[in-house]
Amino acid sequence: MLYWDYAAAAPPYEEVVQTMEQVMRKHFANPSSLHRAGEEADRLVKRAREVCAAALGVLPQEIVFTSGATESNNLAVKGVALQYQSRGRHIVTTELEHPSVYESCLQLQKLGWEISFIAPDSQGVVEPSRIAAAVRADTVLVSVMHVNNEIGTVQPLGEIGRQVKAVNRRTVFHVDGVQGYGKLEVELRDWQADLYSLSAHKLRGPRGTGILYVREGVTLFPILTGGSQERGHRAGTENVPNIVASAKAVRMSGERRQEFTTRIRPLKTRLENYISRIPELVLNSSGDGAPHIVHFSYPGMKGEVMARRLEELGMAVATRSACSSRLAEPSRILLSMGRDTAAALGGIRISLGDSHTEQDIIQLEQALLAAVQSLKIAEGGMK
Repeated sequence: MLYWDYAAAAPPYEEVVQTMEQVMRKHFANPSSLHRAGEEADRLVKRAREVCAAALGVLPQEIVFTSGATESNNLAVKGVALQYQSRGRHIVTTELEHPSVYESCLQLQKLGWEISFIAPDSQGVVEPSRIAAAVRADTVLVSVMHVNNEIGTVQPLGEIGRQVKAVNRRTVFHVDGVQGYGKLEVELRDWQADLYSLSAHKLRGPRGTGILYVREGVTLFPILTGGSQERGHRAGTENVPNIVASAKAVRMSGERRQEFTTRIRPLKTRLENYISRIPELVLNSSGDGAPHIVHFSYPGMKGEVMARRLEELGMAVATRSACSSRLAEPSRILLSMGRDTAAALGGIRISLGDSHTEQDIIQLEQALLAAVQSLKIAEGGMK
């Protein structure tokens, strides 16, 4: 079975697994404890914070460890909304966002916040001027993802940040960077980003650990209370093995970014060119998107049917983001781009990892053609 779902979860680096095992065996003490074992665990957490900060070009005290990007995004959105509600109750985001941002905004909407959801163009890119035009004096937060987790489009964050801050300097700018780090250049200062979310298991780290960059000067209303960990941003005993292993994954993914992009982008280009030549398929991703995500639709054929046929042929693919893959409804992302319901129901996401080769792509191409041909025959027989 060839695995094509790296955007959902990537296999951990062997070095990460070894580090996690070593720390779990030797440093099991609570890092808040005052004895020597606790202090040793605390030093490991501090060192991990320094490693992550160096990778992102920020200060160690600006790094907050969470249980994953879902918590990081929830803390960013709700933490800003609750902390700065005296300034206003208006939030600007896009129709492309991951459910952890999108649903957080819907939840706040039910509680009285006003949310402006900005639609993308037909290619899945949001025009910066449309976001800036929605910003008002009472806008406390703008949240825009770097790379869309479903179709791989890249948002112009530098221009978005510049225009948002030109309209309202006090508006907090949050970036969901889960699918961008390790694949594309990250420039938090140039973007004027105040908050930035990451998930370790997308970077070949362990599940259950996320990172939230919180620029100095930005205060978040804590969602989890009960202790003073993470400088009061997030209560709870630190998961030392996960945190140390995650820092290693962040460092390794950052160091290997250029090598990854140079090797994987040509494979993506080849695959997209092949898909575009199959008449039954409609390509939704684009060549100038992220280097690791290819997305297409088989209009009239449910994505789950296509995914299961490909699995029978030895290819593990996704229908959309893992958080939404079990939903039977049309893709919210594709509908926001103007795709019809048939296309939005028939989406397939292929996400590449650093282990994939050209021979793997050839096998996937053969499986795609065989799947389409067999489904066409089955569909014709049912008519």
